[in-house]
Amino acid sequence: MSGLDARARDDALAFVAEGADTMRAETIALAEINSGSYHAAGVNRVREALAALFADLDAESTVLPSPPLEVLDDDGALRERSLGDGLRLRKRPDAPFQVFLCGHMDTVFPKDHPFQAVREIDGDTLGGPGVADLKGGLVLMHRALLALERSPLAGKIGWEVLLNPDEEIGSPVSAPWIREAAERADVGLIYEPSFPDGSLAGRRKGSGNFALLAAGRAAHAGREHHLGRNAIRLLSEALVAIDELNGQRPGVTFNPGFVHGGGAVNIVPDTAVGRFNIRVEEPEDTAWCERELAAIIDTLNARDGLSLELHGGFTRPPKVPGPANERLFDLARACGASLGVELAVKPTGGCCDGNNLAAAGVPNIDTLGVHGGNIHSSDEWMRVSSLVERGQLSALLLLRLAAGDWSPA
Repeated sequence: MSGLDARARDDALAFVAEGADTMRAETIALAEINSGSYHAAGVNRVREALAALFADLDAESTVLPSPPLEVLDDDGALRERSLGDGLRLRKRPDAPFQVFLCGHMDTVFPKDHPFQAVREIDGDTLGGPGVADLKGGLVLMHRALLALERSPLAGKIGWEVLLNPDEEIGSPVSAPWIREAAERADVGLIYEPSFPDGSLAGRRKGSGNFALLAAGRAAHAGREHHLGRNAIRLLSEALVAIDELNGQRPGVTFNPGFVHGGGAVNIVPDTAVGRFNIRVEEPEDTAWCERELAAIIDTLNARDGLSLELHGGFTRPPKVPGPANERLFDLARACGASLGVELAVKPTGGCCDGNNLAAAGVPNIDTLGVHGGNIHSSDEWMRVSSLVERGQLSALLLLRLAAGDWSPA
């Protein structure tokens, strides 16, 4: 039985529904600010817009400066890249129960990408960069928190919001912020888009992004070809060996996804860069992957005049929901049922900040954002009516957490 008063529930649901047009307009405005992960100025424009949007919550607000990020560029040089800054909002930090809410401001679309504008696909569908992943989720998060703050239950819980600038590149800067917040949180709510049918993500694979720098020796391709050492050949052999690891361990996949190297074809190329992603199912898979990569690199590095360097690593541990997380899913399903919505929970090979939060010991639901699809492509879309539906779901979750309707044990 819920401790949530029926009038408080109905008032919150009505308040979210009244904001339908406002939330639609707010989503469009945010999506039309380009915030590719490495477009620091664009991400900061989104941060400023969100700081203004969230100001009516009267929370303590802190800008979190991002340090420069060292990145292996396509030419094989290590360079510092600037990222946008994060934003932290906190309210009632001394309350006995604390909720952590998180959503990212960056998208996968760089500032020179052709996909920049929002368009109406039909009366209930918008297409645009980041409408689903994740700017619609940020908007409904705000509305749900407003609904909580208008409720007499608000004083029973504290909350913390992290708006991070780098989720789409693995959260290299914001991962420490998440770990710090985890020390203060009882539960986490993260606003990645749901599955297109509205289902929630449960178990998630872990992920690592890696780069290989292959170095050889340049030489004239005609006169002194025998003196050269071909970096492209070396990189090709390494990536083939890595790809052949597929199928050797259940649930582990290797995906070589990018290569760059060489130049004029009358020169033996001395530099090449390859990038690949690994997905793992169990926490112990990462050590196996690292051993296999080391063996491949050691074998190829034994050749005269050639060398391979591995950059990157695993940034997202597998998410394996425990009993406390299952009880949180049960609460979400109960909230959905009271709205006439059946919520399924499905495993996925995708990963997000929910992986990191779970690894820090915080039970969380990480797909509380809008219904959307074709994310990370120029066909990205969101269902407009899900702004209200998912906003109401979040508002109910917050109210029931405030009412004491969930405990970790």
